[in-house]
Amino acid sequence: MRDGYRSDCKTCNLAAKVARNAADPEVNRRRVKRWQQENPDRYRARLDAYKQSGKKKISDRKSHLKRKFGLTQAEYDELLELQDGGCAICGELPGERVSLHVDHDHLTGEVRGILCVRCNNALGLFREDPALLTEAAHYLVFHRRTRLVPLTGDPV
Repeated sequence: MRDGYRSDCKTCNLAAKVARNAADPEVNRRRVKRWQQENPDRYRARLDAYKQSGKKKISDRKSHLKRKFGLTQAEYDELLELQDGGCAICGELPGERVSLHVDHDHLTGEVRGILCVRCNNALGLFREDPALLTEAAHYLVFHRRTRLVPLTGDPV
């Protein structure tokens, strides 16, 4: 569809721009940087509007997933769906007080699942060592069954 000002349509013009920018991204970066320096007020207004729209947060999240874990947003969503929408360990669902984080093996970098912040921190505090976690579980079970030290208020 032509806009009346150009000989080509908006769609073709946009496709040509995208191709030009992809062919030489450094030229595009310099052009954008120059425009930002020449138009600081307009640049700031556009940036503020972008942040207000919530698109920046979404974009930052997507690039973080891709950069740090090699995951696309679709892969993250699929993994979360396989976990019934919550933490892979405790099942806690994301909400106002619960945020979910990608859990990965620090030795291999392989993504293991999505965990709530408490479970993710707990694994880290136990140095991701299954033997330590097993010992901690045995410790808790043992002390639930037999109390070696009486709790305050318990008869001796």
